[in-house]
Amino acid sequence: MLLYRSAMTLGASLLDGTLRGLSRLIQLHPEAWRVRRGLTRIDDIPYLDSGSGAHTLDIYRPKRLAGLVPVVLYVHGGGFRILSKETHWMMAQAFASRGYLVCNINYRLAPRHPFPTPLADVCCAALWVKRNVHRFGGDATRLILAGESAGANLVSALAFCHSFRRPEPWARALFEADIAPRAVLAACGILQVSDPGRFERRKTLPRIVNSRIHLVSNSYLKGVGTPTPLLADPLRLAESDAPTDRELPPFFLPCGTKDPILDDSRRMCAALERRGAVARAPIYPGGLHAFHAMLWDDLARQMWRDQFAFLDELGLGPEARIYQAEQTCL
Repeated sequence: MLLYRSAMTLGASLLDGTLRGLSRLIQLHPEAWRVRRGLTRIDDIPYLDSGSGAHTLDIYRPKRLAGLVPVVLYVHGGGFRILSKETHWMMAQAFASRGYLVCNINYRLAPRHPFPTPLADVCCAALWVKRNVHRFGGDATRLILAGESAGANLVSALAFCHSFRRPEPWARALFEADIAPRAVLAACGILQVSDPGRFERRKTLPRIVNSRIHLVSNSYLKGVGTPTPLLADPLRLAESDAPTDRELPPFFLPCGTKDPILDDSRRMCAALERRGAVARAPIYPGGLHAFHAMLWDDLARQMWRDQFAFLDELGLGPEARIYQAEQTCL
C-alpha cells in the first residue's frame, strides 16, 4: 500500500510538471501573443493577508473598458492536488478576450490541505471579488463562477453556499455577504468526491483512470469523517431534500462522451432541473476530460461558442468585445 501511494504521488508530481511545461510552451504560440496584446494582466494580488502564494489571484481584463464589465471568478482544476492559476492562464485569457474581467485564483491544495480548506479559500476569494473588483473595472453584480474538473466542484459548492444557509463559518460569511452569482460554468466536474467506485460500477475503466479517481477522493477527503459533508459533494446536496434559501443560479455543465466522470454532469443537471433551476449539460462526442482546455481544437471551440451563447442568453455578454468568440481560441 505504501509503495502504491508513493507511485501515485510521484505520478501526480510528474503530471503537474508536464502540464506546467505544456502551459508555458503554449504561451509562445503566435495566436496567444496576438490575443494578449489586447489585454491587461495584473499578477499575484492577495485576496487574504496570509503571505502565501496560495492566497493570490491574477486579473485579466481588456485594455479598453467602457464602464464596468461582467466578472468571471475562475477556479482551476487538478484533482484538488495539483496545478494553479499559472497553468490556467489560457482559460482566463479566453474569457478576457471576449470582454470579461477575470479573477483567476490559487487556493491551498490537498492532501496537505484537504476539505474544507480549498473551498474555504475559494469562498474568501469570492468575498474579495465582491468587495474589490470594481477598482479594476469589474461589475460584481454580474458575477460568473467558472471552473473545470475539481474547479467545477468548487464553484458548484461556492454557488450552493449562496443558495443554502450553511453552518460552516466560511459558508455563513459568504451567505451573509450575498455574493449572488448570476451563472455557474462547471465543466467536466467531479461533483461527488465520495464513493469513487461508482464510476467503475457503471462501466469498466482503465486501471490507471480508476486509481486516479480514488486518489482524488482520498486526498480531498483525507481525515474527513462519515458521512461526507455535503459541500464536499455538491451533487449530493443538489439531489437531497434540503430546501434552498435563495434561488439557484443557472448552470452550464459541459462534458465529453469519453470523460469517465461524465455521469456527474448528467446527474447534476437533472437534480437542478428538478429544483426548478436553469441547467444545461451539453455532451460533446469524443470529448476527453477537460477537452475544452485544448483551445485550438474544433470540439473545444464549439464548447466555448456554446458557453458564450449561454451567457449571452442570460444577459451576461459584455458590451465591448475585443475579439469574436472563434478568435479567443488558440
